[in-house]
Amino acid sequence: MAKHGKKYRNTLKAAPKKPVSIEEAVKFVKAHPAAKFDETLDVAMRLGADTKKTDTPVRGTVKLPAGSGKKVKVLVFAGGDHADEAKAAGADYVGLDDLIEKITKDGWTDFDVAIATTEAMKSVRKCARVLGPRGLMPNPKTGTVTDDPATAVKDAKAGKVDFRMDKTGNCCVIAGKLSFDADKLVANVNAIVEAVSAARPAAIKGAFIRSLTVSSTMGVGIPCILTDAE
Repeated sequence: MAKHGKKYRNTLKAAPKKPVSIEEAVKFVKAHPAAKFDETLDVAMRLGADTKKTDTPVRGTVKLPAGSGKKVKVLVFAGGDHADEAKAAGADYVGLDDLIEKITKDGWTDFDVAIATTEAMKSVRKCARVLGPRGLMPNPKTGTVTDDPATAVKDAKAGKVDFRMDKTGNCCVIAGKLSFDADKLVANVNAIVEAVSAARPAAIKGAFIRSLTVSSTMGVGIPCILTDAE
């Protein structure tokens, strides 16, 4: 069993013993940083979905109002005019066959988001074994398969993040940096909750978001009151 340091234990003692509002939770987390670096605020949700059924996937994207605070490396699979548009929009890597070869042969994944045009996807499927397990495979559901790569690049750079329920029914999303103003972090958390709620499969009955916890990268999780979880 992992042992926590004195600072963590003291924060745990001071933490609210019952769920609090998102505003209160964010305020507490900001007041009790667990590390010297600028930690990320993480949002963890327990979803009321049956993980044994394949017809209830929960996946999507959310554009954080205040951005993510993270420098995002964006790769775009495209050719011709689409490639030029992606470069002009600020993509870090743009290409097709050369990038596919680098990924499939070398296992290269030094980027955070992969975007592909519809035409390029015919070739990009070769990268599925490498990109799929890392959550980097372009997907129409997350807006990363598009014939408007310039907009997709700008969205990714501006703070658009993916969310996806894992095999245990949990969904974890980053909500910005702890150095952000509290109101900006609260706005980001609310945007995440709204986006996940909107992605609720029709087959799921009852409460959808069963629990909501916010924490810093290395800090104590603070449970939040759920208001529109159903």
